[in-house]
Amino acid sequence: MKKFLSKAKVAFEELTDSDSQPPSSSQKPIPQANQPSTIGPPTALDLLRYRFHWGTNLGSIFVLEKWLSGSMFVGSSSGGHELAAVTAAVNELGLDGARAKWEAHWRNAVSEQDFQWLVREARCTSIRLPIGYFTLGEEWCRGTEFEAVGAVYMNAWSAVRDLVARARGWGIGVLLDFHFVYGGANGEHHGCATGRAELWGNGTNLERTRRALGWIAGQARGMDGVLGLQIVNEATHNAEGMYAFYEDVIREVARWDESLPLYISDAWDLKTALAWTNGRHPFSGAPRNPVLIDTHRYYTFSDKDRSQSPQQIISRLGAELGELNGKEGSLGDRGEAQVIIGEWSCVLDGQTWGRVRPEEKDGLVTQFGRSQSQKWQQKAGGSYFWTYKMDWMDGGEWGFAEQSKKWNITPPQYLTLPTQEVRNRIGAAEARRGELAHTARQNHENYWNQAAPGKLFEHQLYSDGWNIGFSDAQKFFGMRSDGALGGNVAAEGGDRIGCLEIWVKKRLLESGQRGEFVWIWEQGFRAGVGGFNRCVGM
Repeated sequence: MKKFLSKAKVAFEELTDSDSQPPSSSQKPIPQANQPSTIGPPTALDLLRYRFHWGTNLGSIFVLEKWLSGSMFVGSSSGGHELAAVTAAVNELGLDGARAKWEAHWRNAVSEQDFQWLVREARCTSIRLPIGYFTLGEEWCRGTEFEAVGAVYMNAWSAVRDLVARARGWGIGVLLDFHFVYGGANGEHHGCATGRAELWGNGTNLERTRRALGWIAGQARGMDGVLGLQIVNEATHNAEGMYAFYEDVIREVARWDESLPLYISDAWDLKTALAWTNGRHPFSGAPRNPVLIDTHRYYTFSDKDRSQSPQQIISRLGAELGELNGKEGSLGDRGEAQVIIGEWSCVLDGQTWGRVRPEEKDGLVTQFGRSQSQKWQQKAGGSYFWTYKMDWMDGGEWGFAEQSKKWNITPPQYLTLPTQEVRNRIGAAEARRGELAHTARQNHENYWNQAAPGKLFEHQLYSDGWNIGFSDAQKFFGMRSDGALGGNVAAEGGDRIGCLEIWVKKRLLESGQRGEFVWIWEQGFRAGVGGFNRCVGM
């Protein structure tokens, strides 16, 4: 019967796009006893964490990069990284002078006018904020290259807390990205001071980074607006012991907060990262923290990129994130497969642009940016453009501001809907709810009565899941028009459950369903979310 059900599932997938099929039996876990449900209505914090993130990075604020913030590098500085900048500033200005310069940089990074533009014009929902271990304060600098300048950072964490609070006041969530870790997760200037990736294989650096991430998680519990914590940024490819380290960090963070979403670097190998997250079953007893994979998409650095025309690069976008195919949609038998694009841009190399006429460039940048926008909205749980602030605003093809103002990158259409239109669509969907629920249940039952005659199923679980999924999607869509994000937020627009895989994981765990037919509840839930989204045009 198990083999038959697997074959029936494959046949059903070929005939319909319905979500009424069970997981493959080969990976299905041993059924457990059901538990009481703890499901409640989605909260504002859920919205910040699980909606689709139309975001920007806020690079070179707490982790300096000379090419973005050259004004922070005084004349005697040698090198393009944070340590070079702060060391030179301390030598020229003294500790007090350097601290004043750094604190002014942090404080003035994003003005209230900036937040207003981000929310009301760019429709930004989220900020990815790179930080370093030195950002945590002077004590975290002891025994490192930053020890002599650690006093500059005595108020750095307060500045982070202030920025998160101000962003939250505008309805923007903040992803804390541990960008500059002990030893360096990569050899780039934005991630270390030595040009070497000395986190991996170094027990001392791994332990200090693990403890620092636990401390951040403890702090984040009291910081409304933190949408997640990124463990490392751009880990070097095939980093030694990386996944064992991720497990150690997840256990450490769970001691502080098992609800905090954790973001991992795919180390430029999304296929392997997905295999790892798929192997972390939600019912295995491991910490419940949602895990998302951060993958970066640039088309300007490799020889392959430089050898192609803009049109050739744009044509490659259709196949992007194909690694997700077959990895999503069945948490009853495997771990989540949730991907976000942590960095992307509209930049192409000069050699690429040399393959077209100069007058073609503007139109091709628009095509490139909009094609990426559409792809990330279709396949990912969110995207964060690199980057928002630099000395040379509005930033050209690297600038979230310039590309947004030119409409070269476009937010999801539902983020721009007038408030009354959101309410009208919710009303229309609610009016059809009973009909849609009945049809979905009927289709589900009819299929399985034909596919497995005589087999007993618990079809009520499908309806139970469907109703919760429909309600959750409706709540996400209408929360901003109901004022849940605060008075500063533009009331226009709805939100979509963009990080669906980890939201399903959360709801599946809260549902208490653990038996043989948990897959029926899950697929009903997914169908309910999809049913509402189609009703309102998302």
